[in-house]
Amino acid sequence: MEKLVITGGTPLKGEVTISGAKNAAVAILPATLLINGICRIENLPNISDVKLYCEILEKIGAKITWITKNEITIDTRDICCTKAPLDITRKFRASYYLIGSMLGRCKNVQVGLPGGCNLGARPIDQHIKGFEALGANVEVTQGNITASAKKLVGTSIYMDIVSVGATINVMLASVLAEGTTIIDNAAKEPHIVDVANFLNTMGADIRGAGTDVIKINGVKELKGGSTYSIVPDQIEAGTFMFAAMATKGDITIKNCITKHLESITAKVIEMGGTVEESGDTLRIKCTKRPNKANIKTLPYPGFPTDLQPQAGVVLSIADGTSTINESIWESRFQYTQELCKMGAKITAQGKSAFFEGVKSLSGAPVCSTDLRAGAALIIAGIAANGKTEVYNLEHIDRGYENIEEKFRSLGAKIERVSE
Repeated sequence: MEKLVITGGTPLKGEVTISGAKNAAVAILPATLLINGICRIENLPNISDVKLYCEILEKIGAKITWITKNEITIDTRDICCTKAPLDITRKFRASYYLIGSMLGRCKNVQVGLPGGCNLGARPIDQHIKGFEALGANVEVTQGNITASAKKLVGTSIYMDIVSVGATINVMLASVLAEGTTIIDNAAKEPHIVDVANFLNTMGADIRGAGTDVIKINGVKELKGGSTYSIVPDQIEAGTFMFAAMATKGDITIKNCITKHLESITAKVIEMGGTVEESGDTLRIKCTKRPNKANIKTLPYPGFPTDLQPQAGVVLSIADGTSTINESIWESRFQYTQELCKMGAKITAQGKSAFFEGVKSLSGAPVCSTDLRAGAALIIAGIAANGKTEVYNLEHIDRGYENIEEKFRSLGAKIERVSE
């Protein structure tokens, strides 16, 4: 077992460079299955979810060459299997993108029901609704999802709820369908735009990504031969923004798209931080105890649920009482129990949590309950007095590349230790 040992009390200062977006990468990798050729992907985050996806792709016939630790070529001309390895697909949530891509390419696919972080009920009914509207037959039996179709035909699909996963999955399935598909009430997150841009680079005809209506004109084939660089990770950037706030630090964040961070920037300023913007760089500085603030998570361009725990750490030591309302996932407040072990005063009830700010946290052994909770506990450990041990690192490694090295470069006293 591995753990992170953190000696807290050090303000973070310096520069950090943001990696490629995890949420874009785990959708772009299965999207390569729609290509009859070879493509090159740059700025790929070197994280465990990406490695799992590459393992899946290789098992079904793709040829992957690692040029550097963040750059690969993928040859998907000889896909030989439509049944994804069930033991791997069950390990992480984004494996469901295999359904849309394999259905689009082969008209047949079998995938294990996806796993991932336990954030409460995460139904895929909107995915299935979209596949069936395109002409597929979908069955969920014994923990597996099987989808097949004689052909896929474009149609109009209204999403009953705004769903990032369903928007991307239907987009993948409809790229090679006959005719035009319109997704209404589509999600607008930056990684949806990134997936659409990737597919368009390879020959797709997708319009309106980033708005609530996406139009996909089906094409006969996607061809390789192109290179695509994945968008910077807005969630990683936001994580370091709140790390600066929690530790009274001064962090320059490089390789970020500041437009994607506007809702986070607004909260940082409300909490008493200063923000300097220059091109693809942000400088976040905090010289005093953070102010109280109220947060409600919303689909993009609202405040992202994936940054709620990191913001919660800042509010736990803020001056006054703050509230977070979580409108996306029902079990996102599991991390608050761990923060309370460090001296925080938090009351979580259903989808709301109340943070009575304390002057400081104290180090303690804590367990990462999910990916973003893990990042939040690292921030808490760096901000706290004394020593903190963070367990269950497999959650953190799913979505953050070299996280302890990046924090260490900013002055944090953090080490990965094997027990």
